[in-house]
Amino acid sequence: MKILITGTTGYIAKRLALKLLEQGHQLVCCVRDLSRIPDEIENHPSVSFIKIDFLSPGSSVLPQDIDASYYLIHSMSNPSEDFESLERQCAENFKTLVESTKCKHVIYLSGIVNDKTLSKHLRSRLMVEETLKSNNYHLTTLRAGIIVGSGSASFEIIRDIVEKLPFMITPKWLHTKSQPIGIRDVLNYLVGVLEQQETYGKSFDIFGPEILSYKDMLFQFAEVRGLKRYIITLPVLTPRLSSYWLYFVTSTSFKLATALVDSMKVEVIGKPSNINVITNVKPIPYRDAVNLAFQKIQQNAVISSWKDAVSSGNFNDQLSKHIEVPSFGCFKDIRSRVITDETYTINKIWSIGGTNGWYSFNWLWKIRGYIDKLFGGVGLRRGRTHKTYLEPGDPLDFWRVLLADKKQKRLLLFAEMKLPGEAWLEFKIVKNKLFQRAVFRPKGVLGRLYWFMVLPFHGFVFNGMINALAEKR
Repeated sequence: MKILITGTTGYIAKRLALKLLEQGHQLVCCVRDLSRIPDEIENHPSVSFIKIDFLSPGSSVLPQDIDASYYLIHSMSNPSEDFESLERQCAENFKTLVESTKCKHVIYLSGIVNDKTLSKHLRSRLMVEETLKSNNYHLTTLRAGIIVGSGSASFEIIRDIVEKLPFMITPKWLHTKSQPIGIRDVLNYLVGVLEQQETYGKSFDIFGPEILSYKDMLFQFAEVRGLKRYIITLPVLTPRLSSYWLYFVTSTSFKLATALVDSMKVEVIGKPSNINVITNVKPIPYRDAVNLAFQKIQQNAVISSWKDAVSSGNFNDQLSKHIEVPSFGCFKDIRSRVITDETYTINKIWSIGGTNGWYSFNWLWKIRGYIDKLFGGVGLRRGRTHKTYLEPGDPLDFWRVLLADKKQKRLLLFAEMKLPGEAWLEFKIVKNKLFQRAVFRPKGVLGRLYWFMVLPFHGFVFNGMINALAEKR
């Protein structure tokens, strides 16, 4: 079967694509930026790619012989204040394009919308569902609540809270109840409804077997990790203060924290249906989903993370627009070292950041991360998705990977920290010589003042970093 997938670089779609390929399907994957094609499927013989932005598709055309399609696009953490209109526009453009093909079945992953008072995000999900309905194809909507899996936003946020705070003073929304579901079960449902006529034109809630409050989830998570945690909830914490609390404690952006707090006030309890019988899926308990997630993390086998989305930081352009590092009007710090073991140096470069740190004066990097967080930036808390593997689009602390090419022996990063300008950091090996280049394009007088203010630190921070990368110890 020929299947169209949208949101290819997203958390769900990356994993779904691999599962569909295992079943022998042919995939057409939509991407906004061809430089962000996931390595796992880039050269697969059964996968083709279309560059398309559903917000402005222009003259884009989809293949006529598509049998089914997955709509996995959302704008929850988009910097725009009016993400609802963006979601509607996206869905309308998708619908118009798909209606011009032979596609018979569209599958949409939405959110559970059974509470009387819905958040802005969940109202938008319901609106998208209505927009996608068509007389030209059959629509199946799967509505999920909290998705638990290695790299999922809810998993990583709860992990941040539990592992960093032995004693918690928390907002009252921790008493809100939901039915968390494991990522493995979500994928099984998505694949299980494919071409199932019983699901045509219907919506189904998919959820785990337990009804848990957020407080219950924190305690169960702590038990899995072998940690003792104490929680006090305050009824007086306003939504804005709650957002700040979530933002400073976890790796989420403030924009996403605000959207999450808005949604966390809404109970997400699913309505029973026959979807488990149709798909032959038996959802696993929350504790088992957490255990499975940590197995993936320990095996360094995390396929995708919510942080991979460019909207998890301050970067919203296509990566390709920034790969050409500017030279005019820029300040530069360029250093080089002769290397004796190229393999060692490349492996060190590809392991930089995250828990490995930056090899020199890590405490200064941490201070810079705290300062960035105070000014509304991403800080260092995103870490990295994989310990030793990088691909374009990956988050790397407060950087975004623009290019990671071991054949070219080049890694290029773009700064997502709060800056009065733009910054790049590049590592490249040419003829047994490592070049390390930091480039800063200032914005106005403030940008120039910033460069000269941090310049004294470059001497030992950047010098120590290149020495650690070049010298085998």
